[in-house]
Amino acid sequence: MTSHLLLPTLFGLLPVLSFLGALVYLDSYKLVKLRVVIAVVIGGALVAGASYVMNGQVLAAIEIEFKVFSRYVAPVTEEFLKGLLIIALIYAHRIGFLVDAAIVGFAVGTGFAMVENLYFLHLFPEAGIGTWILRGFGTAIMHGGATAVFAVMGLALFDRAKRAGLHFFLPGLGVAAVVHSAFNHFFLSPPVSTLGTIIVLPPLLYAVFQKSERAVGDWLGAGFDADSEMLALINSGNLSDSPVGRYLHTLKDKFKGPIVADLLCYLRVYTELALRAKGILMMRESGFEVPVDEATKEKFAELRYLEGSIGRTGRLAIQPMLHMSHKDLWQLYMLGK
Repeated sequence: MTSHLLLPTLFGLLPVLSFLGALVYLDSYKLVKLRVVIAVVIGGALVAGASYVMNGQVLAAIEIEFKVFSRYVAPVTEEFLKGLLIIALIYAHRIGFLVDAAIVGFAVGTGFAMVENLYFLHLFPEAGIGTWILRGFGTAIMHGGATAVFAVMGLALFDRAKRAGLHFFLPGLGVAAVVHSAFNHFFLSPPVSTLGTIIVLPPLLYAVFQKSERAVGDWLGAGFDADSEMLALINSGNLSDSPVGRYLHTLKDKFKGPIVADLLCYLRVYTELALRAKGILMMRESGFEVPVDEATKEKFAELRYLEGSIGRTGRLAIQPMLHMSHKDLWQLYMLGK
């Protein structure tokens, strides 16, 4: 890279990378590993390449002015493609809390913005420093912030729903596209729009981030107590006299005896792993990194065996006792890493 391109490159990339680094640093529970952040940034970069191809095809197909396209069409297509990566991660239970949704969402936008700014630098190498300040502090932060908003809203609505559905992500897509479109309109002027982005998006995202961290703490406390009570009940020998025991008794008419026994074993192993996962998060919040030991890995192997034994119907039958929310599934994934 020649020396006259070094400063534009720094202005184009450092602001958004710095903000992403700040989010990762502020994550008390270390919900998102650095290697995962890097992988997601790379994913966002690949999305930028796909977006370039898709936008070119759409622009050629509808034949409208580029200014109109950049204001009303590109924001939708780009936020849609970035959103697909977020949706895939949520469905794969790689994102469980609003905290990591904010980090992962901003990381996707960061990768996208980096490729876009580097491509812009290739097209306009003689653009002034003022342009790169606007693109680095304005366009790049907008991309990260818009996708983070989509991720946070999408996960929040997804968690509240009793059944999964892609339509729960539409409000977040709409907000992200509107933010993107509003920025591209430059209603006042590019410098003022950039200033507005810096003033509004980072503090808003930071406020959501802090509120989400408090929610994680509250969830950990309540969940730890509930899982502890369940495990104590299972180990007490008085399970048959409890609501859980009576529920398992009703399953005898639907499943064979060995399957009912495996359902109880599944409940015990799952609860033990859930407690272990919450304990790891609490230790991380205190600054300790706790590795996954061999005994825990063996429990995961046992859990997988039991899942095969009880089958999909058995997992559905036991679900009311597991309190198996999206966060619970995510915590088990986190523990198995």
